Amino acid sequence: MIRHFLDLSDIDAVSLRLILDKAAALKAARAAGKPTPLLAGQKLAMIFEKNSTRTRVSFEVAIVELGGHALYLSGNDLQLGRGETVADTARVLSRYVDAILLRCHDHAKLKELAENATVPVINGLTEFSHPCQILADILTFEEHRGGIKGKTIAWVGDGNNVAQSYIQAAALFGFTLRIACPQRLGPLPEVVAWAKDRGGHVDILDSPQAAVENADAVVTDTWVSMGDPDGQVQARLLAPYQVNAALMALASPKAVFLHCLPAHRGEEVTAEVIDGAQSVVFDEAENRLHVQKSILLWCLSII
Repeated sequence: MIRHFLDLSDIDAVSLRLILDKAAALKAARAAGKPTPLLAGQKLAMIFEKNSTRTRVSFEVAIVELGGHALYLSGNDLQLGRGETVADTARVLSRYVDAILLRCHDHAKLKELAENATVPVINGLTEFSHPCQILADILTFEEHRGGIKGKTIAWVGDGNNVAQSYIQAAALFGFTLRIACPQRLGPLPEVVAWAKDRGGHVDILDSPQAAVENADAVVTDTWVSMGDPDGQVQARLLAPYQVNAALMALASPKAVFLHCLPAHRGEEVTAEVIDGAQSVVFDEAENRLHVQKSILLWCLSII
């Protein structure tokens, strides 16, 4: 069976923990200067319909450090951008490469690619979810604060794709998730229902103060996604949800601050917080590399 990495909800908790444990081991090996050419000669096609810094660089460095090769393909580089079907693109690329990464707007496109590919497909971000990011966040949290099971994570801001992957993770990793967002910008009800049906502790709140109180981590993201036509309206709705020093003071004194980056300083988070002692955002960004390596190894059945 092909191991796709599309959503956390598609993967069992044991496999996700295996990926995290291997990511930690790969990080240690890199720090010790030990090569890990576990994917020697293998090739990763990386299709980017949306711009990226961390996803692109971390995946490209990941496959290279594992001994393989990356092919960066923008939407304009492929016939996919000029009318070739997703299914035909999947069938062709599967003859050339060992795995495919797709970063796009439409989650249905990702699913169609996976349904027609004969190699693993990895979700590099869609408007629905961002599973790679959440594993990097959990790795970072556990490095600084120990096991995430039983802890409380506060999400403040838009109930977007990253928030929806956090909801899935809450059920799979056993932490409590409080999401503070305007009602209009809440996560999809079916995602929340999926988590609660599996015993997940997920609360959707209006108040950022209630969400953050005594939390072990505070997480936010940009208020407006790339190309969002309602950006100005959304920013006005989210203005009361800024993560600032006063809000962080309500969390546990040992709480960490997480942000998947890029950050718009002075909007969703103040410079005082993102540059402060509780911020671990650059460890979080680095951990994308180690998690991405492990995801590749899992998809290609090396672990």
